[in-house]
Amino acid sequence: MGLLTGKTGLILNIANDRSIAWSIAKNCVAQGATCGFGYLPLEKMERRVRKSLDEMAEETGQAGLKDPWLQPCDVGSDASIEAFFAEAKKKFGKIDFLVHSLAFANKDYLAIGKFTSTPREVFSQACDISAYSLIALTRAALPLMPDGGSIIGMTYLGSEKVVPGYNVMGVAKAALESTARYLAFELGEKKVRVNTISAGPVRTLSAMAVGGIDDMFTHVEKKSPLRRNIDADEVGKTAVYLLSDLSSGVTGENVYVDSGFNTVGL
Repeated sequence: MGLLTGKTGLILNIANDRSIAWSIAKNCVAQGATCGFGYLPLEKMERRVRKSLDEMAEETGQAGLKDPWLQPCDVGSDASIEAFFAEAKKKFGKIDFLVHSLAFANKDYLAIGKFTSTPREVFSQACDISAYSLIALTRAALPLMPDGGSIIGMTYLGSEKVVPGYNVMGVAKAALESTARYLAFELGEKKVRVNTISAGPVRTLSAMAVGGIDDMFTHVEKKSPLRRNIDADEVGKTAVYLLSDLSSGVTGENVYVDSGFNTVGL
């Protein structure tokens, strides 16, 4: 029996086999969960996600992942979100967990010295896709969670401390964390828990768009208590904890998986 045996969840959005969402999915499946997946509605993304899930199937021995439930979902569109969850209801009936592992900001403004020049539309888009989407997805997921459930979102230390080059994404992640706390407060009576995971730098496709990312890796390795960077699998294991009954009394929390870097002052 795995920690998630008998549980069903939706994971948005796997980009490739280097993404944190992929590692979360891998660990959830390994612990017995049935998972459905959302992806940005682009043809190349569907091919990329299917390929990464095929590789996951080979790695985990889960034959069911060879033909996964995979649906497009543009979190910037209420109509797309509604259609995604309508299909999820047809397929699964109800779900036990939801993973929000997605964010977006124009990479032209993720560089040192660029924050002041952030246009209004870039700021609005970053907050909409990276933070408001948690509200929109949660609202759509609630009818599929009649018995309660667990929702997690992914964040980063740049939400509360200045990380040069992270810029508008730091503001969006701060909004995401606050959003999760308000959702946790409101949904607790429905037995729905909402938490975030603050992961240290990981070499994902999105992380490589951040200016100065190599300096971040070097600094974390030098200054963190564990004297190393994390890998995405460690985030996936923490996700399993938050999605499972092991964390039944935990909600509204931000859990750090960053080799302890967030505890260090200098």
